[in-house]
Amino acid sequence: MVRAVCPGSYDPVTNGHLDIIERSAKLFDEVVVAVLINKNKKGLFSIDERLEMITEITGHLPNVRVDSWHGLLVDYCRQHDIGAIAKGLRSVSDFDYELQMAQMNRELSGVETLLMSNNPRFGFVSSSLVKEIATYGGDVKNLVPGVVFERLMAKVAAQ
Repeated sequence: MVRAVCPGSYDPVTNGHLDIIERSAKLFDEVVVAVLINKNKKGLFSIDERLEMITEITGHLPNVRVDSWHGLLVDYCRQHDIGAIAKGLRSVSDFDYELQMAQMNRELSGVETLLMSNNPRFGFVSSSLVKEIATYGGDVKNLVPGVVFERLMAKVAAQ
């Protein structure tokens, strides 16, 4: 079985993230969407909320499961017998960073990284921008899945 992990903070998960997850699900027998926990970052959504949203929006993908992890991604891969990391690229600056990470991950563990070009419809979308736009009342409805939009609007309204 060929398995891959799609890592990220997913705070919140965007249509760009979902596109990469869906495309990865076509390439691998199993895809784990791993919400990486960074205790130095204060997220808008809790880890549990992120896991719930991702589980809901990937429910149509039978070979996708959702998990969380604190620590090095390569350690997660080792512990779960995952041989590949699948990530999306939006820009040249993404490529520079992701290439360095891919080389380091391969050196540390032998895990390969698949870097996929983004769907041009989502090339400008990032979780940070989505949160900022939503905070100032901008329309992000077409940038995130429906359930994420509803929860994002509720969070912003509660602040």
